Amino acid sequence: MIAYRAETAMVGIIRQYMSRKDDARALLRQVFNTEADIKPDYKNNTLEISLHHLTNRASDKIIQKLCEQINKSETIYPDTNLRLIVKLGSV
Repeated sequence: MIAYRAETAMVGIIRQYMSRKDDARALLRQVFNTEADIKPDYKNNTLEISLHHLTNRASDKIIQKLCEQINKSETIYPDTNLRLIVKLGSV
């Protein structure tokens, strides 16, 4: 249930940038199935998640907006003191 609510919140963020709003969940599924690089930085207390680029530039632009919103939340990764930083593009 928690995962569904998180997905629904992300759909709400990206849907506003999409011309075909019904495709929001499909785009998120693509993100969830895409590889990512995870890089903890204990010196700066950050956990950087670098999502690999998606299949087209339009999708990348939308997901970049999602990354910006996630980063604005300054979320601390559970059971750590690491602030989550999500970006598009591998390291």
